[in-house]
Amino acid sequence: MELSTRHSVITLPMRDKSGKGMKMREWLTRTASEQGRAIGEGSIDPVGLTETYLSAIKSHPAGARIYARLTEARALAEAEAARSRARNGVRRGILDGVPVSWKDLFDSANVATEASSRLLAGRVPTRDADVLARATQAGGVCLGKTHMSELAFSGLGLNPMFGEGLDPLPATPPNINDPDAVPGGSSSGAAASVAFGLAAVAIGSDTGGSVRVPAAFNDLVGLKTSHGRLSNRGVVPLCAKFDTVGPLARSVEDCAEVFAVLAGARAVDLKNASLAGRRLLVMEPYAEDVRDAPAAGFARALEAFAAAGAQIVRHKSAALDAAMALSPILFAAEAYATWREMIEANPEKMFGPILQRFRGGADVLASDYIAAWQKLEALREDFHRETAGYDAVIAPTVAILPPNIARLMVDEEYYVTENLLALRNTRIGNLMGSCGLTLPTGVPSTGVMLLCPAGQEERLLRLGAAAEAALQA
Repeated sequence: MELSTRHSVITLPMRDKSGKGMKMREWLTRTASEQGRAIGEGSIDPVGLTETYLSAIKSHPAGARIYARLTEARALAEAEAARSRARNGVRRGILDGVPVSWKDLFDSANVATEASSRLLAGRVPTRDADVLARATQAGGVCLGKTHMSELAFSGLGLNPMFGEGLDPLPATPPNINDPDAVPGGSSSGAAASVAFGLAAVAIGSDTGGSVRVPAAFNDLVGLKTSHGRLSNRGVVPLCAKFDTVGPLARSVEDCAEVFAVLAGARAVDLKNASLAGRRLLVMEPYAEDVRDAPAAGFARALEAFAAAGAQIVRHKSAALDAAMALSPILFAAEAYATWREMIEANPEKMFGPILQRFRGGADVLASDYIAAWQKLEALREDFHRETAGYDAVIAPTVAILPPNIARLMVDEEYYVTENLLALRNTRIGNLMGSCGLTLPTGVPSTGVMLLCPAGQEERLLRLGAAAEAALQA
């Protein structure tokens, strides 16, 4: 097994456990939907696929940095059931038998769920989170729980405080493009599990960008759902008024299929999706004030979208700028209120920069917090009136490339600056209550983000499918 600086190279035993077609190892980096169709056709055995993923995780040099723990017995039992349904022609959907990783803040019955925080060490829930239960009912195979930023309060994915082993950063997964850089957070292990071929698809959460940032940093597709569209019951909270659940995957199709499963709905039809005649609104200055590589990736995306027939318009929103200024009050105050007692009882168990970020909400007055929310609700109305004539608001997903791990560990100012910049653009979607999708641009570790109003995931996914096709043309 070896890692490259651009793509993962996975070497596994040359066994074909299905007995037909591609070697099982070759399926590890195919899309979840491709795997599901192959299961339905009889080309893949779900048990063999699951065993191969588990073997890959255990043998991968960074496997323990990506996964907090495996749920091997559960995965194999679920794969056996999927095999039986496939043989009997009673599959529950395209993802029946497909292996999935889960961020370590989704409760799993009788298995530790610790949000990669020493504050929650030994926490073992008695039931699955609602979304995990839905995925299981649809035939998903739960591989295990992935590492994350501590309590989900960072966009970087750096976690030196959790886990065991010889590695000095046991809960900091690698970046697919640069082994010296962070993977992005807080769904860091979720992104790495898919990028390195250690899960077909991953489930993460997004409060300020925690699905979209690591997806962009690792050349994946990531879906931020509308607040409340998917259940948060059984999900360790950060800011309940902003927390959302979403998939990280290799394709828009995968995100659409996973979203449908978790929402208990029919998957949106992506056929014949087109950008022709679509009006896309570039949000300034968030599209301009970015570093060179993200700017190059975004320029490539705009060129591809225009070539596919989209009309590109640029706009600056005073409502959005005003909303962004409210961020320190809205996010930090709720996060600190949620975790204050546990944090202050054991502050030494936390990574200093994250502890400091939580404590940034300690002195916010209740009256200021309520006033900020009242103002934000009015600004959301203004923003959506401004953008109503467009099919999507677009911007670079992240303004920077993945920061250097070693420097983050010793340079406090660098940590604060890079974390804020990592989350700056994605936070637009959370503040405005939008659903959002990030797509890889073709420039490594950069993404283009599309935003639509709350509740319009199906329309967003069709736009995303068309944008994906344009970028791949």
